Amino acid sequence: MLSFFWLRCLLKMVKGNIVVPEEILSFCCNGLQGSTSPLRVQEPGEREEVPGAMASPLPTRNPTEVQMSQLVLPCHTNHRGELSTGQLLKWIDTAACLSAERHAGCPCVTASMDDIYFEHTISVGQVVNIKAKVNRAFNSSMEVGIQVSYEDLCSGKHCSICKAYATFVAQGPSNSKVKLKPLTPQTEEEKTEHSIAAERRRMRLVHKDTLKDLLIRSPRETELETRDGSVAVPAEKTRVESVELVLPPHANHQGNTFGGQIMAWMENVATIAASRLCHAHPTLRAIEMFHFRGPSQVGDRLVLKAIVNNAFKNSMEVGVCAEAYGQEMSISRRHINSAFMTFEVLDQEGRPRTLPMVAPEPGDGERRYREASARKKIRLDRKYVVSCKQTEVPLSVPWDQSNKVYLSYNNVSALKTLVAKANWALAREKEKVRMYTLEEDKFLSFRIEMSVRIAASQAFSLLSDLRRRHEWDSHYASAELVQQVDDDDMIYHVVSQTLSHENKPQDFVILASRRKPCSKGDPYVVAFRSVTLPTHPASAGFTRGETLCSGFCIWTESDEMSKVAYYNQATPGYLNYVTTNVAGLSSNFCATFEACEKFLLKNKEDLIVRLQDL
Repeated sequence: MLSFFWLRCLLKMVKGNIVVPEEILSFCCNGLQGSTSPLRVQEPGEREEVPGAMASPLPTRNPTEVQMSQLVLPCHTNHRGELSTGQLLKWIDTAACLSAERHAGCPCVTASMDDIYFEHTISVGQVVNIKAKVNRAFNSSMEVGIQVSYEDLCSGKHCSICKAYATFVAQGPSNSKVKLKPLTPQTEEEKTEHSIAAERRRMRLVHKDTLKDLLIRSPRETELETRDGSVAVPAEKTRVESVELVLPPHANHQGNTFGGQIMAWMENVATIAASRLCHAHPTLRAIEMFHFRGPSQVGDRLVLKAIVNNAFKNSMEVGVCAEAYGQEMSISRRHINSAFMTFEVLDQEGRPRTLPMVAPEPGDGERRYREASARKKIRLDRKYVVSCKQTEVPLSVPWDQSNKVYLSYNNVSALKTLVAKANWALAREKEKVRMYTLEEDKFLSFRIEMSVRIAASQAFSLLSDLRRRHEWDSHYASAELVQQVDDDDMIYHVVSQTLSHENKPQDFVILASRRKPCSKGDPYVVAFRSVTLPTHPASAGFTRGETLCSGFCIWTESDEMSKVAYYNQATPGYLNYVTTNVAGLSSNFCATFEACEKFLLKNKEDLIVRLQDL
């Protein structure tokens, strides 16, 4: 009581601008702290330590990073005591939105969400840890990366649940677009995500076209799958329709419905539709990439519809859409969102059960049935090529129309990931040419760079055409363009001068992917990787070689100067040669790059003339 008495006196003295004697200050401090240690004066700018709070880490954290930890309570779970996926989607959307608004400094709305694959379920009593941060800001939209894991408080076990990428749009007054400030990545991981975000954005924009192309080439007739001992269930029996009234707790401070809330409602009706097919409780395994077509507000009625589009042996696709209207008697409805969710039914040992077949409705039902099959093919390609770690992707992946977008993405993102890595060691420097090496795991990577008096766009045009590489690279005998995929991707058949251990020349089938800068400061990119093409199988006259990741990055230094860098990630089979011939290899690389500089300087004037004649 005495300490609080003196504290009240002290406050009155300070309020009255009275100078307090040092003895009284010492008495107050010692009495409150229960210690005789002298009072420590806080230095200007020093962070105050709060008792009982965790001290902030010393390294600078991304200012857009948001961390959320939620204890899973019974009210969050389903009948099995597992966290409802709808509740998890709400938490994911909330954390991502908070991260986006930290960067934008204004309200943000969910525009889209990439594929989400749920690896594990979460039980009641466990903790969900969500980390979200902005990977890259474009003009008025930004990509937010989200990592979700769970923590078992009893065992201390941590396990990854999913990784997601969401796109948010910043909104100003009267829903006007806001020009976002650029984001500067700091760490190696942030630089990688920042660079690849542009490629993921490109993949989102062509997602619909990929599905259309696959449907055009697929048979128009709907062929029902036959399954022993299974009777087809009419899809109409799985149809679900439900309505929700958007109330203030469902919306943000602008009155717009949370995207995560809409996703939770959609997951609810999709789960009911899946249950009606299998007469069991299904588990959501994946959500297809989807876009929000427009906002809904407080007072709207949301009509949610779901139906099983197709049932495969161990999984089913449920299509679900959300429409909004403002009044009970309103006839016109606004399409808010459509999504496709993949469910499984697990047995007691956690293995997927065989599902009954679905008989689609005539007309639109048959269309949805065929589209579900196409989406499954695309989803498997995307998961196989895009979601795998670089060490898990085969050197040569079969190329076809359905996976061309994802192979191109993997090609460019692998090179950008290599470019963003730290710990490159300078191995040799000869005049203007510098050679670096990077050793990690099973790979040995090389980087050779120099500055050349040529505009970056001109160097990009000359180096992206493999048919001219033999003019400066003595390892190339010829390169034939065998398929022009689009304006940015080409497939070449390359014959090398280098002999294999079989004493035969090597040949390669290479996908070359070109990318112009997405924003100021980005490099021009030309990425190479091996693919398998049915029209060009391996032949007896050659030893088929493979390249995992290689290519050029070209940065603008001035109007007439550019930095040209070549990267090559050596495969395990190449390491034995490298380790026994490092000196000769570095000399060979430097000589080849010097020839590359001469080629660029010699041909830049001819290129300018050709461009002017177009």
